[in-house]
Amino acid sequence: MNIVKNYVDGLKKAYYDENGKEVWNHFEKIKHGVSKENITKLKETFPNIPNSLINLLEYVDGTYYREYEGEEIIFYFLGSDVGEYGYPYYLLSAKEIIENIKHTKNLAKMVEEIRDYDDSAVDDKISVKPSDFKWLHFSDCMNNGGTSRLYVDFSPSTKGKVGQIIRFLHDSDELKVIADSFDDYLKMLINNDYAFINEDTMEE
Repeated sequence: MNIVKNYVDGLKKAYYDENGKEVWNHFEKIKHGVSKENITKLKETFPNIPNSLINLLEYVDGTYYREYEGEEIIFYFLGSDVGEYGYPYYLLSAKEIIENIKHTKNLAKMVEEIRDYDDSAVDDKISVKPSDFKWLHFSDCMNNGGTSRLYVDFSPSTKGKVGQIIRFLHDSDELKVIADSFDDYLKMLINNDYAFINEDTMEE
């Protein structure tokens, strides 16, 4: 829980530092965490789901066109290594994460197609065997996920680690492991001083 608390505290400061105090305070006022029922469903669907991801969802159950108190919000809550300053992402809700398991076969096909077109575009820590394929899609980028998405990978290659974080980037297509675990992923964003929250972000 400490890594999640540290992450949220730092993110709040980043918003405040970029003149986003009002935006953050409103978000904090209306948001709520995931239900116990959906936590159970998540753990049934993904037995190895990281505790830190559960803890993050307990703080806020999604920020991507998510309705809280009758208001639909889109709120930048995560980031990645894309671009000079990183790139803003939304956290998907528990319900969206569970529903997205239906797209696993399509993901496996996407990985195969990218590898067949350009083998170097698929990190060698990522398995390309559809039979082994198990990813948890937890985040879409600010471009409605069309440009980039983030996954927890429970089916890595022999060179990878269970629970590693994969970043998909479109045009040109690329699949890259950006952290060995969800905790390491959050630490990466902390150590980068939440660079995805900046003047441009606040203007979106």
